[in-house]
Amino acid sequence: MRTLVIDTATCACSVALLDDDYVLAAEHEVIGRGHAERLLPLIAALPGNGKADQVLVNVGPGSFTGIRVGVAAAKALGLAWHIDVHGYGCLALVAAMGRSTLPEATAIDVVMTGGHGEYFFEAFDAHGHSRAPVRSILPDDLPRLATAEIVAGDIDPQRADRQWLELLPNARQWALLSATPPLPATPIYGRAPDAKPATLLK
Repeated sequence: MRTLVIDTATCACSVALLDDDYVLAAEHEVIGRGHAERLLPLIAALPGNGKADQVLVNVGPGSFTGIRVGVAAAKALGLAWHIDVHGYGCLALVAAMGRSTLPEATAIDVVMTGGHGEYFFEAFDAHGHSRAPVRSILPDDLPRLATAEIVAGDIDPQRADRQWLELLPNARQWALLSATPPLPATPIYGRAPDAKPATLLK
């Protein structure tokens, strides 16, 4: 089965086309902003314009705008190609990428840039299972929550007793999660939206 993977949840923008777990082609760029402008050209550059039997998209948590761009594109392609669209977790992929670089199975904490100076945090055991739902935390909470010897992500814990793996999610690594049940293609923002609903004057 061919799978198109879309990842725009962070400052990186990446796409990959896989045949089962074999990567046919992939692109990964750290762009900061501008995912909406870069995503479709990256997909179009894949073999067959990225045409696949299913689409997998990073549903977050991460950048509000980036997540929406990726999910919207995935759903549009799913409708156009009449194929299924599923999601995968941002921090779960980073954890799997981190474990793949280690000589043996081990617990790993993932810390990623959040909003308003907060971090997205999720702890995973040695088998890749989440120990608790992802949460948005303050920097001061990190020493108390991050207890694993390995920390992966884009936030350096700056502790001598922790090994930090600097990682951003990469669509070409999606096969590391291919055996896990997919998520719905629905954004997981990890924190409340910045915009507040308007209140009616009485």
